[in-house]
Amino acid sequence: MNKDRRKFCQNAGIITATTAFSPNIIVSASRIKKKKLGVALVGLGYYSTNLLAPALQLTKNCELKGIVTGSPDKIPKWQKKYKIKEKNIYNYQNFNGIANNPDIDVIYVVLPPSMHAEYTIRAAKAGKHVWCEKPMAPSVKECQSMIKACADNKVKLAIGYRCQHDPNIQSYINVGKQKLFGKVRMISSAAGYFDGRSEHWKQKKIMGGGAMGDMGVYALQGARLATGEEPISVMAQSSTTRPKVYHEVDETMMFQLEFPSGALAACQTSFGIQMNYLHINYERGWLKMKPHSSYTGNKGSMSNGSIINFPIENQQARQMDEDADSIIKNKDLIVPGEEGLKDIHIVEAIYKSAEQNCKVRL
Repeated sequence: MNKDRRKFCQNAGIITATTAFSPNIIVSASRIKKKKLGVALVGLGYYSTNLLAPALQLTKNCELKGIVTGSPDKIPKWQKKYKIKEKNIYNYQNFNGIANNPDIDVIYVVLPPSMHAEYTIRAAKAGKHVWCEKPMAPSVKECQSMIKACADNKVKLAIGYRCQHDPNIQSYINVGKQKLFGKVRMISSAAGYFDGRSEHWKQKKIMGGGAMGDMGVYALQGARLATGEEPISVMAQSSTTRPKVYHEVDETMMFQLEFPSGALAACQTSFGIQMNYLHINYERGWLKMKPHSSYTGNKGSMSNGSIINFPIENQQARQMDEDADSIIKNKDLIVPGEEGLKDIHIVEAIYKSAEQNCKVRL
C-alpha cells in the first residue's frame, strides 16, 4: 500500500464524520449537461469486474469514472486498467463525500441485495442518479424507501433488468400487446443454473440470498411481461436437494400465477438446475424463447414460422446506454424503481405461500 493509499484509508473516518454532521455538504453535484455521464460502480465483485466494467467501455452515453470498494488491494488493478483518478476512488466509510464530485453522475449499486436500500438512499442523498442491480431489495418496505429517497432528491432510479432492454425480449412483449395470436392462456417460464458454491451471499438469508429473488425474477417477469398484467394470486413450493447448503434460503422454487384475464403461469427457478426458457400459449398459437435470460443473447420462434433473433452486441452496454440517455434527455426509464417494486411485492407473496402452503391473493 503506497503513501497516498494509506492516507486515503486513514482519512475515511474523518470524512465520514464530517459528512455525517454537515448535511449541507451532501448536495447535488453540478447539473451541467454532459454528453457522457460518469458512472461509479459500488462493489467490485464478479458482475462489476467481468461484465459491467467491460460493458462501460462499449457505451456511448456513459463512462466508468469511479469505484467504491472495501478491498484496497483491488484498487491498483482497476486504476491501471481503467485510468481511474485517485479522487474518484471511495470506500464504504467515505462514500458520502461523492456528493461533491462532479465527475460522478450515476452510482451503480452492485452489492448483495441486503445492502441495496442503504446505498441507493445514500447515493440519492448525495444528489446522484442510481442504477441498482436486481433483485431491487429483500422487502417491499425497502423498495418503497429507495423510490421515495430518489424522488425526494430529484434523481432517477433504474433497476438493472438488462433483459427488458433486449430487442428479443421486447419482441415477445409486443406480440402480447398486439394480440397477434389472441389472448395469453398458459405460460411456462424457468430460469436457473447450478451454483456449486456454499459460502456465497446467495446462500445467506441475512444478505438477501435465495433463488427466488435472484434468478426467480426472470421467470416471474417472463409471465408478467407476456401477459402485460399483474398476477392476482400465487401458489408456491420450495425445495432443496442440498439441505446442508440451502438451509437458510431456497435452492429451488416452483410457483403458479393467476392473472386477471384468466391466464395461468407455471414458473420455476433454481440454484440447482440449469434451465432457461419461456413458452407462451395463446388462443391461436404459441411463442417460445430459448434462451430467455442469457447474457449472450436470447432468441425465439413463433407458431406462424417467424423467428425472433435480433443481434445485440452487449446487453449490459445497451442497458446502461439507454438508462443514461433517459437521464440526459429527462425521459422515462425503461425499468424504473416501480418495476422492481412490483416484482418484490410478488416475491414476498411467493415466499409466504411456500411457507404457509397456501394460495396467497395479491
